[in-house]
Amino acid sequence: MEQTSQVFYRRWRPQALAEVVGQGPVTQTLLNALASGRVSHAYLFCGPRGTGKTSTGRILAKAVNCLAGGRGEPCNACDLCRAITEGRALDIIEIDAASNRGIDEIRELRERVSYAPNQAHYKVYIIDEVHMLTKEASNALLKTLEEPPPQVIFILATTEIHKVLPTIISRCQRFDFRRLSQADIVAKLSHICDAEGIQAEPEALRLVARSSRGSLRDAENLLEQMTAYYGPEVGLHQVQAVLGITGDWRAKELVKHVINNDVAAGIATINSASGDGLDLRQFNREVVEYLRNLLLTKTGSGEAADLTPEDMAELQALAGQASLPQVLRAVKLFGEVELGLDGYSTLPLELALVDCILAAEGEASIPRPTAVEVPRPVTAAPAQPAASERPVKKVRPAVEKAEPAPAVNEASPEKAEPVTEVDTPPPGGELEELRLNWKRVIEDAPADVKRTNAVALLRSAGVKPVDIEDDTVVLAFKYNLHKENMEKPENQRVAERIVSHFLGRTCRVRCIYQSESNHLVEAAKKMGARVISVEEK
Repeated sequence: MEQTSQVFYRRWRPQALAEVVGQGPVTQTLLNALASGRVSHAYLFCGPRGTGKTSTGRILAKAVNCLAGGRGEPCNACDLCRAITEGRALDIIEIDAASNRGIDEIRELRERVSYAPNQAHYKVYIIDEVHMLTKEASNALLKTLEEPPPQVIFILATTEIHKVLPTIISRCQRFDFRRLSQADIVAKLSHICDAEGIQAEPEALRLVARSSRGSLRDAENLLEQMTAYYGPEVGLHQVQAVLGITGDWRAKELVKHVINNDVAAGIATINSASGDGLDLRQFNREVVEYLRNLLLTKTGSGEAADLTPEDMAELQALAGQASLPQVLRAVKLFGEVELGLDGYSTLPLELALVDCILAAEGEASIPRPTAVEVPRPVTAAPAQPAASERPVKKVRPAVEKAEPAPAVNEASPEKAEPVTEVDTPPPGGELEELRLNWKRVIEDAPADVKRTNAVALLRSAGVKPVDIEDDTVVLAFKYNLHKENMEKPENQRVAERIVSHFLGRTCRVRCIYQSESNHLVEAAKKMGARVISVEEK
């Protein structure tokens, strides 16, 4: 009765080194040490959770104390092996350092170490989560760990090796346990299903293994949870429901909108997912996973995505519509999304969406600013002042260009000074400089404001400098929500600091709402008009 009540990870805990999954180098080294009789007095097992550290420690304790020989695998049949397996051996002491972390507990351990074993050959101390010991307790353990009594073995286990004192690490034989591969976890789960009479789809087991992130214990717990809820038949859709993986079509739709540069449809999809109560963190994880699969398909590595033929065909069709830089940018931006503690705000996802699409639109318009920007540094050369004058809009008399060639030479030394003055101070030049180098404006922001919400809005909210009125820079926003957020006092102060830092003089910032379809305003401004006021709807 007691055996049937045990959970899967306890019932299927390995009882021999050969049964430890995915840790071949560790188990082989320990077998060689047992066979040669060169067992160390202290071991340090480190690695992620659920990879077999404590189980390997118990197996090693059985192997050194096995009554059948103690020079290899434990027999698991003698009285001492069975006592250790059932947890009733007096000479195998397991200590949880998370709850016994003080110096008093370590002093008590030092006093007990000197006593001889009761029944076994060796008294084995298994100290789990050893990184939780206080600094004083760790220092108190050093001498005992360095020179313990001849029939005492210490086995320390930790998931955070960087928190263990270097003096403790140097006194132990260190073994690094790695995360288990998906193939190893699927093989172990298939063995458990066959023994327990569970019918599970291979896709369901692969999804369980993928979600466990290399921890066999987590995978076994999830499998047991599935059988407790759905019975002995486990399918892919049931695993997806338990893991909260819902709305795969929404993630795919959002990725398609990103590839098609459709801001309105993308924002509608995000708000639809939020309105239906989906967990936005999980939704974003699905978007990133789908973008990753698209990236693998685009680079010709689609077999690494482990997808069905139908999903692969859909990804190949979508990859044909996208460029590699566009997919890479989307993976980075959505992968860096940080949703708040509540996980209900859609703003981070919306900003990532707009940033992706604005960057794609900026690539299409890159040739224009480069053609305007290149002549500027060239005009600094004093050898050809007349050639640099011709693109300047102030030169109106077109008739005089062809006829009086010597007159140009005479006027060139006098006109060289106004050209240098026109290049730096006028507001029109500063406005053009802001427009062409807006990304550099954000990158050159002071270090203490780079992690603020204002910088995220300036980078991702479709901001465009549209005018400079004396000392006030007018910024246009495509969406009224982003404009209202920027008008908050703390955000506006940051924006003014960034713009002033770039222009080299103190400036103020005024925000306006300018819809994406407002092309008439742009045409009027090209003819010399200025923005005076804006009606917000």
